[in-house]
Amino acid sequence: MTLYIGREASKLWKRICAEVITEINLLVENWKYLLAGLLFQYIHGLAARGVHYLHRPGPVLQDLGFILLPELGKDKAYISETLFTFVFLSFVLWTFHPFIVKSKKIYTVLVWCRVLAFLVASQILRIITFYSTQLPGPNYHCREGSKLARLPPPNSALEVLLINFPRGIIYGCGDLIFSSHMIFTLVFVRTYQKYGTRRFIKQLAWLIAIIQSLLIVASRKHYTVDIVVAWYTVNLVVFFIDHKLPELPDRSNGNSLFLLPLSTKEKDGRTKEENHKLLNGNAGDPTDRRQRTQVNGKILEDVNGVHDTAMNGA
Repeated sequence: MTLYIGREASKLWKRICAEVITEINLLVENWKYLLAGLLFQYIHGLAARGVHYLHRPGPVLQDLGFILLPELGKDKAYISETLFTFVFLSFVLWTFHPFIVKSKKIYTVLVWCRVLAFLVASQILRIITFYSTQLPGPNYHCREGSKLARLPPPNSALEVLLINFPRGIIYGCGDLIFSSHMIFTLVFVRTYQKYGTRRFIKQLAWLIAIIQSLLIVASRKHYTVDIVVAWYTVNLVVFFIDHKLPELPDRSNGNSLFLLPLSTKEKDGRTKEENHKLLNGNAGDPTDRRQRTQVNGKILEDVNGVHDTAMNGA
């Protein structure tokens, strides 16, 4: 039993090391895209913080979702956040499963490049939308009488740039249309829908996205319009960008290593090798071993065997 565990542990360690090397090579090729996507997450948070200075509390607007769904109240507002945290952590863990699981379909670096592209495009549209019109926030800390509903003018630019993390993110107001939580949720669900392998989890993910939408409205964190706009906007963004981006190599067949991007040195090496084959007349069928003679820059094949056979047959 101990020997078996030791053997499996050794296999797992080798698998992790091999995956780390593969992902590092991909990271070297794609680090600029990842860094840009991560930096934009800060810009998105900065924009949400900025619109809070413009927020003016007022009466909660009439909303169909508020009429149909019972209000959870302040003491149960954590439910939607707990579900979102579960979705977020589950997706992150899934993207790193190639380091452990033997059967794998994705590369972690390439998947996150794609996910960040979806997030950035959706967040750009979100920033434009919530700066166009500021609605009175329906959340409890954004209503009239709350000290957090309006922010005093900042004392310095540093106060704005630091965005009072994480309190400034949790208790923000004014960044309503459309829901940031639904952007992340739908991007994660759509990504797993395409690259995941478990049908049951795919169906469960869509169900969780629907439940998440209802809980956000029931918690009065967003108006129903914020959720509805997120559903069709994010899905359309993912659909169009997914068709513009190059398709990810599928490594489920075990031959995907050949689809990895080549370095400049490897490309030059392959080019020289191909040119060498062309000069020696070996660019065709590798099983064709007939002797070739170069005369005046032209390659002549040894066709004596064919000629003799033809003569004998005659």
